[in-house]
Amino acid sequence: MALVSGANSPLYAQRRRKNGITMGLAYAATGFGLTWLVLILAVLLWEGFSGLSLRVFTEMTPPPGSAGGLLNPILGSLAMTILAVIIGTPLGILAGTYMAEYGRYDKLSSVVRFINDILLSAPSIVIGLFVYEIMVAQMGHFSAWAGAIALAVIVVPVVVRTTEDMLTLVPDTLREAAASIGLPRALMIQKVAYRAARAGMITGVLLAVARISGETAPLLFTALNNQFWSTNMNAPMASLPVVIFQFALSPYKDWQELAWTGALIITLSVLTLSIVARALASQSKSQ
Repeated sequence: MALVSGANSPLYAQRRRKNGITMGLAYAATGFGLTWLVLILAVLLWEGFSGLSLRVFTEMTPPPGSAGGLLNPILGSLAMTILAVIIGTPLGILAGTYMAEYGRYDKLSSVVRFINDILLSAPSIVIGLFVYEIMVAQMGHFSAWAGAIALAVIVVPVVVRTTEDMLTLVPDTLREAAASIGLPRALMIQKVAYRAARAGMITGVLLAVARISGETAPLLFTALNNQFWSTNMNAPMASLPVVIFQFALSPYKDWQELAWTGALIITLSVLTLSIVARALASQSKSQ
């Protein structure tokens, strides 16, 4: 009887109304966000899908009015992205390991964590300007090395944060079990902690790759662009985001169509990486 009277009370009805309004606003906000995402994907597919062909992946960027593809910017983006991951991932893993395993409660870890958070949210154009000042201005020319370094600076804080978070989630009982059999701390981290957090750490690297795949501003200040085929890392190199930026602003229709196709390629690549990262993260949580 008490439950029935409680369910019919004005206070219960008021809470139900508030809950309904909150749920309605949450659904409306979700629908608003998803609508824009669907519209962006629909426009990209509509404008860029018709340009997808083998030529895009096998021919270089053309002069206005000629047929061509995006081979040199695609390979340039791949080269600088891979190099940035090779440079930034070990640094990020080592820093995250220190904060999670050695200095979890140190003041130094708090300082590193604070600086890492600032770097994580820093505008990429500021990072590009910083690398321009320390590399491009000193060397006297733009280069793919500078572009890779700028992207690596963006990779590091993402990997640091995910590595620390994933290692912190590893139960201390695993560490204690490893220590009880006489395993040195470094081997315990390598054989036990890293294995337990492997899926989450890989997810962090994939998220970092997705983050830098579409960055344009830091490459404008560092690698600039190159209309021709180049594998020289010490010279300006084409990249997909910069080519999209330049072709989209051009008055030539064929260049604009290539820009739409390049934007679709980047979007599908980032979407695929994000889905793989989420799947790995879900797998890590289920374990």
